[in-house]
Amino acid sequence: MSKPKKKRRSKRLDKMQTAIVATLKKDRLTTFNYKQLSAQMGISDKEERKMVSEALMRLAEDGRVDETERGKYRYKHFEHYVEGYVDMTQKGSAYVVSDELEDDIYITPKNINHALDGDFVKVLLYAQRKNKKPEGEVAEIIERSKTEFVGVIEMSKNFAFLVPDNKKMLVDLYIHKESLNGAKHGDKAIAKITDWPEHASSPFGEVTEVLGRPGDHNVEIHSILAEYGLPREFPKIVENEAQKVVEEISKEEIAKRRDFRDVLTFTIDPHDAKDFDDALSLRKLENGNWEIGVHIADVTHYVTPGSELEEEAVKRATSVYLVDRVVPMLPEKLSNKVCSLRPHEEKLTFSAVFEMDENANVLNEWFGRTVIYSDHRFAYADAQEVIETGKGTLAEEILTMNGLAKILRQQRMKSGALAFDKVEVKFELDEENNPTGVYFKESKDANHLIEEFMLLANKSVARFIGKAKNGKPSDKTFVYRIHDEPKPDRLMDLSNFVKQFGYQVDTKNRNGISRSLNKMLSDVKGKGEANMIETLTIRSMAKAVYSTQNIGHYGLAFDYYTHFTSPIRRYPDMMVHRLLQHYLDGGNPVNKNTYEELCEHSSDREKLATEAERDSIKYMQVKFMEKHVGEDFMGVISGVTEWGVFVELIESKCEGMIRIRDFKDDYYVFDEKNFAIEGERNGKIFQLGDQIMVTVKNADLDKKQLDFVPASKNH
Repeated sequence: MSKPKKKRRSKRLDKMQTAIVATLKKDRLTTFNYKQLSAQMGISDKEERKMVSEALMRLAEDGRVDETERGKYRYKHFEHYVEGYVDMTQKGSAYVVSDELEDDIYITPKNINHALDGDFVKVLLYAQRKNKKPEGEVAEIIERSKTEFVGVIEMSKNFAFLVPDNKKMLVDLYIHKESLNGAKHGDKAIAKITDWPEHASSPFGEVTEVLGRPGDHNVEIHSILAEYGLPREFPKIVENEAQKVVEEISKEEIAKRRDFRDVLTFTIDPHDAKDFDDALSLRKLENGNWEIGVHIADVTHYVTPGSELEEEAVKRATSVYLVDRVVPMLPEKLSNKVCSLRPHEEKLTFSAVFEMDENANVLNEWFGRTVIYSDHRFAYADAQEVIETGKGTLAEEILTMNGLAKILRQQRMKSGALAFDKVEVKFELDEENNPTGVYFKESKDANHLIEEFMLLANKSVARFIGKAKNGKPSDKTFVYRIHDEPKPDRLMDLSNFVKQFGYQVDTKNRNGISRSLNKMLSDVKGKGEANMIETLTIRSMAKAVYSTQNIGHYGLAFDYYTHFTSPIRRYPDMMVHRLLQHYLDGGNPVNKNTYEELCEHSSDREKLATEAERDSIKYMQVKFMEKHVGEDFMGVISGVTEWGVFVELIESKCEGMIRIRDFKDDYYVFDEKNFAIEGERNGKIFQLGDQIMVTVKNADLDKKQLDFVPASKNH
């Protein structure tokens, strides 16, 4: 080979080595042979593939890549860091979830280095051992998830500790006597971390607020809100601004809007609702088609950018619905009065209006600001009675809309939408907010009627902005509600689990998955395992979030979807109203980054609100069961762990645990593969989904925990 040719080949080899290192770096933890790496790099030429093999051998000789076994190579880790969020276990270890890696990183307790659950951290990755999950240590805490914690004060002579309520907060806060700020032994309080010296086992803190005595209803509810950083009241400056909002609607404002005051309009809401976001109107057109108006409270007419009300709405991002109260996004003057679409009052609205034929085909649509007058207010039960009997106020109109809604629902299901109609647990409360009974809220035709027209409005608004006239996605920045497809491994786990109960889940193609999930959810209704399988199915799905990047909504089977219909209680809907009006006025695309940040914030706040709602239900369940300690109930095994089984009571859906040590008739061993425990001597098996009679042993309000033991009737 001549010298110039050798030189050219050497240069090509150098370039190839650089490209190989860059490719391996992208997939740091994956091992490749030369063929796999060539495919990864898009190289199919035989000669070039040989060069990949040669370059890999040279890189291995130079110590620039690792040869993990003969002919298999991986990126060489020198000091490799990734960033992610801490997910603590109750045993003191943690996992760090990082977008940079497919697998979570395991952190042993000694390598957590003062990180707490939810913190955003930098992790030093260790060299990965063959067939092992990645491991590492926390090198830096970039951002604390929270610095304030709710707990109970435990006093010593010269200092105290705050013992956090949160089970994932595994260290107590050391508090010097001078930093107690009036808190006494046994008080429930909020304390913030002020310092955490490197060699101290506990962080130092100070009490910022004394909530009261544990067990008191209001103290416990306030504790739940404080735990998730959710507000209890509005700042004075916000309340004052709300009081100044003018309720009267001027003639000038009405003149700017499409007038629906003479069109029959009504609302259907829960019987105890006060914030009526949406109303429906109906009239028959001269051509025989129907005009359906979906009218939404025009919140952004009253809440303007830069105002105190706006800043507070952004901060809260959502209303929080606890068992005994609503913590609204907007002050009561707006949420329950000015904006609320109350009956027999003129109201300003933002509307989506549809012309539909008898088969619910949308022939025309219109979006814009309107004024309405609600003729009647239905509770869901009232509207349901009209649907079932065919008689009552506005019977003809309700039945017409119900017929159209049913067609819309059928079309949605045919397109692959998932039918989640999970039973909601509700409590009957006395004047002191003590639970006196439990009832279950199920979605019926009246709920579906409202749901379908709200879905139609949300979908149509998103498509109107998001889809250009040529059918391609538009370049307009918009706020979408997106829901990703479920991950294959989660679906496979669900499929394997439900097989034990005789159900099938197709994991191969999108429509097959949807059809099989809907069939399973339908077949399981009314069975003992229903609630558990519905819960596991929901958990196998991705979480719906807000984003400016539209990927569609898997669960609803919509290519375009947003939230337009609840601006009184959700900030994203306010953003959608403003953007829709901006584009209706011919505005140019707006800054995407600003809205993406608001989307992420809104998704985070929604998650916190959901967790707080769940905790308030748990608290109320324990409170309800306090008076039933010592009594027997039939339950279904809803979870199995190495330390015990969770049981959900059929009568009330309250969930508690039987610890393995409380099965006295045998020594039971955990069978992880079959979600069961098995007796060593008698071979008796208690498995997920089995019915079991339990005795309520203890109801611990502090821990929001129910303890059961097997009832003597089982033996």
